[in-house]
Amino acid sequence: MRILLLNQAFYPDVVSSAQHAADLAAALSDAGHDVTVLTSRRAYDDPCLVFRGIERWRGVYIVRVFSTAFGKSALWRRAIDFASFLLACIVRLAVLPRFDVVVAMTSPPLISALAALYVRIKGGAMLSWIMDLNPDEAIAAGAVRRDSPAARALASVLRFSLRTSSAVVVLDRFMRDRVVAKGVPESRIAIVPPWSHSAVVRYSECGRDRFRAAHGLTGKFVVMYSGNHSPCHPLDTVIEAARALHDEPKLAFVFIGGGSEFRKVADFAAGHSPGNVLCLPYQPLELLADSLSAADLHVVAMGGGFAGIVHPCKIYNVLAIGSPCLYIGPQSSHITEIAAQLPPDSVSGAIHGDTAAVIRAIRRAASLGPRRSRASAELAAAFAAPHLLPQMVAIVEDAGRPARECLPLSAVLS
Repeated sequence: MRILLLNQAFYPDVVSSAQHAADLAAALSDAGHDVTVLTSRRAYDDPCLVFRGIERWRGVYIVRVFSTAFGKSALWRRAIDFASFLLACIVRLAVLPRFDVVVAMTSPPLISALAALYVRIKGGAMLSWIMDLNPDEAIAAGAVRRDSPAARALASVLRFSLRTSSAVVVLDRFMRDRVVAKGVPESRIAIVPPWSHSAVVRYSECGRDRFRAAHGLTGKFVVMYSGNHSPCHPLDTVIEAARALHDEPKLAFVFIGGGSEFRKVADFAAGHSPGNVLCLPYQPLELLADSLSAADLHVVAMGGGFAGIVHPCKIYNVLAIGSPCLYIGPQSSHITEIAAQLPPDSVSGAIHGDTAAVIRAIRRAASLGPRRSRASAELAAAFAAPHLLPQMVAIVEDAGRPARECLPLSAVLS
């Protein structure tokens, strides 16, 4: 089967969507399929980093196209970068042959519409793999007014891509409900959470000590946020807690990752000089176990109106490490559903703006000292790649069969 995967970020990029796209592409190649990936030559979080234009990796044929590199400091800059990437994809897709299946992800937003147009012209089936839901995300973030012409136009584009899709993969039941509300039959929707990288991400005592020693964290209680810094995952309450706790020398706050809001955290650390805040870039996958193991309390954040729109997949690697978690976000989300399956002291919660509750949770966790939960590690197996990746492969393979041969998604996942 000839399969095309379309996403802005791919191997060797280190952002989450790149890693999950790479996992799927490699698994499909290992299953004997002819896999092509159309992606960007520029790293997602560092556009100055440029990858090779053409590459063969693990049997996957990677085609990378150039785009502008204005960065994420302003919305117009991001829009130009997205538009230039889409334009380059159109030029490349015009000369690519027909594929049996086109798997469209969601970076940049609504790239699935380009995939839908491609299969409408050249044929084949399309699968939408929704990592975040737009224009819902842009509306919830305040970038687009809900009742504006832009919002209505973008919603129409999304409906076009969803109607064209043979199958739609979402990350949790909240996202499924939103997609159903847009007119997609539930029978065409599959829920597959973004798997943890259990082969490389597991608790490492040596890695913990190595990372802490390298960054001056030895002997401290480390509160860590590791992942994308964006308006969808507000960190203001954590920052305010760090400011309030600046005179407690045994506490350290570590922010790892990138994104449009990373500069805000870095500026806080530099401008206010609290002395207890450390900012680091995304860590390579091979070092992720070290950095995650170094934390004594992991922070997972989700904006109040973003349930079903985004999905903080960092929770799965946190579960694999087994460290306690502080969740800041809405009371009804996939995070709280996971927390309900764990002992009460494994996950503490607070809403955005309640700095006092966050401080109490941090102090309580620090009083208990470093600890790991066996129940968290056991639950993590349900979200590991060996369990979820074969489900994704089966869904892609089923999408490529002639319509008369396709099975209901419930049968594919059984």
